[in-house]
Amino acid sequence: MNDTAPFRLSVLDTVPVFNGVPAARSLRELLELAPEVERLGYHRYWLAEHHNMPAFGTSTPPVLIGQLAGVTSTLRIGSGGVMLPNHVPYVVAEQFATLEVFHPGRIDLGVGRAPGGEPATARALRRTGDPAHEGAFGEQLAELIGYLSPPAGGRPPVAVCPPVESPVPVWLLGTSASSASLAARLGLPYAFAHHLNPSGTEEAVARYREEFRPSERLERPYVAVSAQVIVADTDEEAEYQAGPIKVAHVEGRINPLTLFRTPEQAARFPLTEAHQRYLEGHFAPQIVGGPETARRRLADFRSRTGADELLATAPVFGLEARVRTFRLLAEAVDQTAVAGTGSLSPASSASSS
Repeated sequence: MNDTAPFRLSVLDTVPVFNGVPAARSLRELLELAPEVERLGYHRYWLAEHHNMPAFGTSTPPVLIGQLAGVTSTLRIGSGGVMLPNHVPYVVAEQFATLEVFHPGRIDLGVGRAPGGEPATARALRRTGDPAHEGAFGEQLAELIGYLSPPAGGRPPVAVCPPVESPVPVWLLGTSASSASLAARLGLPYAFAHHLNPSGTEEAVARYREEFRPSERLERPYVAVSAQVIVADTDEEAEYQAGPIKVAHVEGRINPLTLFRTPEQAARFPLTEAHQRYLEGHFAPQIVGGPETARRRLADFRSRTGADELLATAPVFGLEARVRTFRLLAEAVDQTAVAGTGSLSPASSASSS
């Protein structure tokens, strides 16, 4: 890791849906949130893919990307990610080639292999009983990259419409060292889900950097790492706002169809000692706290992960509180740079990485 390199600040949004708040309202608030994030100097805004999970409003990333790109002008907008085994690569390529026409130089395609839902939903999406289907991910990814690259010779037998004039950036997402190896072998930028598997981050990032092979798409390894980020005026307030996502980590294992509780409801949830130990281990590596705690955890996050970019996942209740988290995080980044822990200010969006 180069401590003097610019450190980018971005958003990974799952569009959390809380008790008493219609999913439609949560989605419409994106049109207010993304421009605020842009004004704060963030680099990119990604949308996840989930299905049959009422607590998450991100079932159609390409649709949401088009909406957010239309209300912003400098943010890169993309998927974090499209779960490729759920889709035909050719259709995904057509969707993102079309988005690139309307928003040139601002569209990212992050792809992953997880189902984005429980097994019954995965079967409904994939329409296959073939156990070898999952093993075809590498082939699907190569096919997708081929569609989104300008043809080397004449028109190929199967080409996307509109034609691709310059490569649409393709990222590989993952939660394990095996995904890091695949991204490295293909010479793709890599995004690791630290907010889901914090214990695996350092190994995956190290393997990606060690095994990286330069490609036509990327000369040097580039890593974005996601983290749960909740920043408030005090540590106590941040912990209160973190209540819903902490309870969701416990409750979601039993009932994946539940919505996020409000902070008040989460504060009344009966967490056992075992729950508390699990949550402490999972959230200690995340960025939750008041401004000073956030600065300290942010510096530690970058030191341990070696990330070029932070993808902040902020499942905070209420639009105003979400905006405040992103503003305080941006301020923490600037203050960390001033404190001498490296150049952590959000970089400009000039690069396609």
